[in-house]
Amino acid sequence: MAEIKFGTDGWRAIEGKDFTKENVNKVINAISIYIHEAAKFGKPVIIGYDPRNKADEYAFYIAEELKENGFQIEISNKIVATPVLAYNALKKDAYAIMITASHNPPKYLGIKFIPPYGGPAEDCMVQAITNNLNNEFTKKGKGFIKKVSFEDDYVKHLEAIINFKKIKEAKIKINYDGHHGAAGNLFKRILDENNIENNSTNLERDITFGSSMPDPKEKYLPELKAQCKATGLIGFSNDGDGDRFGVFDEEGVFISPNDIIAMLLIHLCKNKGYKGKLAKTVGASSMLDEVAKKLNIKLIETPVGFKHLGSIMRKDDIIIAGEESGGLSIKGHIPEKDGILANLLIMEMLAYEGKKLRELHQMFLSQFNRKFLNNRIDIKLESKEKQEQIINKFKTFDCIGDYKIVKTNTLDGLKLYLEDNSWLLIRKSGTEPLLRIYFESDKEEKMSYFEELIKQLC
Repeated sequence: MAEIKFGTDGWRAIEGKDFTKENVNKVINAISIYIHEAAKFGKPVIIGYDPRNKADEYAFYIAEELKENGFQIEISNKIVATPVLAYNALKKDAYAIMITASHNPPKYLGIKFIPPYGGPAEDCMVQAITNNLNNEFTKKGKGFIKKVSFEDDYVKHLEAIINFKKIKEAKIKINYDGHHGAAGNLFKRILDENNIENNSTNLERDITFGSSMPDPKEKYLPELKAQCKATGLIGFSNDGDGDRFGVFDEEGVFISPNDIIAMLLIHLCKNKGYKGKLAKTVGASSMLDEVAKKLNIKLIETPVGFKHLGSIMRKDDIIIAGEESGGLSIKGHIPEKDGILANLLIMEMLAYEGKKLRELHQMFLSQFNRKFLNNRIDIKLESKEKQEQIINKFKTFDCIGDYKIVKTNTLDGLKLYLEDNSWLLIRKSGTEPLLRIYFESDKEEKMSYFEELIKQLC
């Protein structure tokens, strides 16, 4: 039997291979022990699931198992996005279990464990659950199961954060590609209820996510890109469980999450009077450092994974927390990434500024005296030892090609800062058998140079 290992955001495995009832039972048994020891059955457990193959079946199977273990269960009566379930965990003071593999390939399934604060589980919690994997839970009598909708309370909460009146007055029109994910129908509902004109597609359930990756990156959204070019409207999308976002401008140009996080930070400070700090992961762009300096805002850097950003959000006064992969949250919201919120914040920003996204983005970029170009290479390596060998190999370098290494950072893997302000980050993925290598520079030719060099060195 394969090892059950929790990564940066829960446990993920291939359904039918390692994600089986036998292994799910071990995880649910371990979570039952943890909740009983931490809460003494004083808190309910809520359960949600994304559109993946058998996600709903496993959700109801888990609900039955937890009921037999004596827990009071509320389970979603339909597909639900992770941020919706996370918000309800906070509102209901409940533990939550989300059946999803987020942006992983369609063959994967997974379990996210969300504590009552509404964000990713802390490392100490994950370790406690891991320690319980081979222990048996002593049943405490039967509980009960109730089917509910989690959406309404979440929507009301968004109405307290987002200035929908401003968006309506600006008469913003958008394209939306639901990418067959958990957020699609809910996002369209929010748009329609607030009279925001939208061309929405791919809302129906498809366990293959349109024979694509459920990841809102440019290469997986050719239909949306073409639609934006054809209509002259901005376009939005989300990942499989709705916690990540992707956005195109009116000419079909993909705007990087790094740029969006920086622009939204300016919006929140300038237009809504937010005060506090910026939190970003070590893999996010140095552009964010520059924006924080311009705004005289303190920046906090964390390892990759929103659980680290979520932890900072709960402890410090954070305006916005973001990561390069398309996850963000803001002050007053849950300490969990939320792609639905991100889409709405972008529309709100445009409404306040009275400009198109393309114009606003170009104005934003013009304030810098250099470009911030980013890329990431994923190298599939099943062997953790081989991954470690490559990281250790980079540790011996005093230069990367023609560029001298001037500083290193071991906050998460190995980050190498180069003399020309470029940088490389090499780290092991917490969700897939991959070595992830991030790099940033200021010229396209340098990016191509680093990409080829990295492939040779690995």
